[in-house]
Formats: sequence, C-alpha cells, structure tokens
Amino acid sequence: MPVVFDYARCGNPTRACLERTLASMEQANYAFACSSGMAAHVTVMNLLSRGDHVLCVDDVYGGTQRYLRKILQPNADIEISMHDFSDIKEFKKSIRPNTKLCWLETPTNPTLKVFDIKKIAEALKGTGILLVVDNTFATPVNTNPLLLGADIVSHSLTKYVGGHSDVIAGGLMLNSKELYDRLYFVLKTMGTGLSAFDSWIVIRGSKTLAVRVKQAEKTAMAAAKFLASHKKVQKLVYPGLKSHPGYEIHKSQSKGPGAMISLFLKGGLKEACAFLENLKIFTLAESLGGVESLAEHPATMTHASVPAEQRKILGIDDNFVRLSVGIEDTEDLLADLANALSKV
Repeated sequence: MPVVFDYARCGNPTRACLERTLASMEQANYAFACSSGMAAHVTVMNLLSRGDHVLCVDDVYGGTQRYLRKILQPNADIEISMHDFSDIKEFKKSIRPNTKLCWLETPTNPTLKVFDIKKIAEALKGTGILLVVDNTFATPVNTNPLLLGADIVSHSLTKYVGGHSDVIAGGLMLNSKELYDRLYFVLKTMGTGLSAFDSWIVIRGSKTLAVRVKQAEKTAMAAAKFLASHKKVQKLVYPGLKSHPGYEIHKSQSKGPGAMISLFLKGGLKEACAFLENLKIFTLAESLGGVESLAEHPATMTHASVPAEQRKILGIDDNFVRLSVGIEDTEDLLADLANALSKV
C-alpha cells in the first residue's frame, strides 16, 4: 500500500483501510478497491497485449462478456473464447499458445454452474496464464479462491460486501508483489480506484458481511427446497441441494451454498412475468447480494446483451428467473414466493 498519499486518484487513507480489509477477507497479501466491479475487471484486462488470448467460462456476468466481446476483442485485437470448464481434459485443449488470462466464475451468473477451482489452477500451473476468479456469488465468507490456486480474486463490492445496495464498487485481491505493481500502475493511470467516501461505505457494509450471508443462506435453503417441490417449477438450481450437478465440488471448496437461486418455471415468458409481477417482498430489479431480496429475468435484464443463440446454449430461457435472497423474515419470503406462484 502507498505510504505517502499525494493524489487521491492514486490512493487515499480510507481506500487503504478498505484494501487492508479486503486482503484480510480473502487471505491475500494485497488488494485494490475499484470504482465498480467492471472497473476492477477492466483494470485486470489492461495487463493484456495485442494478440493475447482470454479463455473465459461460457456462463459469465453479462457486463463481463459484453466488455470482452464488444470492446476488448475488436478494439485491442485480443482473442476471446468461451468454454464450459467442467471437463478438465477439454479445458486443457482450449488453452492456446497465446493464452494469457483465464477468467472463471463459480457459481456462475446466472445459471449457477459450479467448477473446480483447484483442478483448473493445477491445469494452468507453470503455463504463465493468470487465473482470475470472480468470487462475488460465493463471497469470501464461503470461498477463498487464492487458497485454491487462483492468482487474482475479483469482487463486485456493490453486492454482498457492500451489502446495502447503496454503493458501486469493485475489488481485486492477490498475493504477488510483481502483479501488485503492474496492477497499481494501471489503476493509478486509468483512475479506476474507489473514492474515499465510497470506500467508507463498503467498510461499513463489510462489518456485517458474515452475519448477512449466513442469514440469507438459511432462507435460501428453505426457499430452494420449497421451490424444488412446487408443481409450477420445472427445474430448480441451487448449489446447496444434492440435485445440483456441482454439489460435491461446491461443498469441497465452499463453506456454504450461498443465497442465489435460479429456477425455470413451467411455461414461458408469460408465466415468468406473472410470477415476477406478483412478488411483493422480492423486488423486481437487477443486482444482488443486498439486505433486500431481489428477483429478475436474465434474458431481458442482466443478460439481454448476450447473443440470443448463446443464451439458448446456456439455458437462459424465457422461463428462467434468478433470485437473490436477502435477510428478511424467512416465513415472509416463503409466503411471497407461494403467493406469486399461485398467480402463474
């Protein structure tokens, strides 16, 4: 961390305090607090050079894929490929001689795919390829990717760490001093660092992170079990249920299942809209990880920018809904879900 604060864009005491907190959360040596989750991502991407290749998980946050596909690839002549990382042999085949960065989410946004961080890190060992894990959904309460072999951990601090839907911020955590120096140069040059006041807001939210995550998980588990058995739900996806194909992997690398739920309603867009319109406690809104419960329709909201053919491959269909469970009373939230489903 800088010792002398000569210009706030390069660092300030409050941001430094937050960065120490973030490093502690992820058991890292260093951390950066950025002006948004995407600012954190862009900071990392600026380590790349023309002609490099980025290997990205196929199901990734809409903003991340939009940046890769619409800005980085055409403007910087950087190759992008997106693959499912489930089969390690196939994963290794997707690595190219010019691959410099591997981007992973687990669980993914929005279909909640789960991947083995340790195996992926081992597959990349000795290649010089940086493994970046977006840990926003899992949170540092449950998963610490650096301990599993990742080089950089990213977070949208807007979500669980901030926790109150009142700040936009991002974070990067890492252990390498050489990598820290390179990223610091990018951050101070581009101005992607977080302001002092917003840093204070995230510090405030971080103090209750563990309590909020565990309460949200408790309700999410109850909600997932309820939804999984409901006659109007075609399919329920939640890492905490044994029905999830990545259940054992997630259990091996995470202390908890998280509070994100994905479900497919029987029917199509009409049924999804009816469900969403009749929720009273769950708010129809993008974002996630706050104290309040949110529901959204990825195909027309957070992932609308994903090409239709790619959404179809990933299963982001018209009947697909993503829930972010908050910390309201469990019984109230279950009643809200039951009422909304009765209107479908």
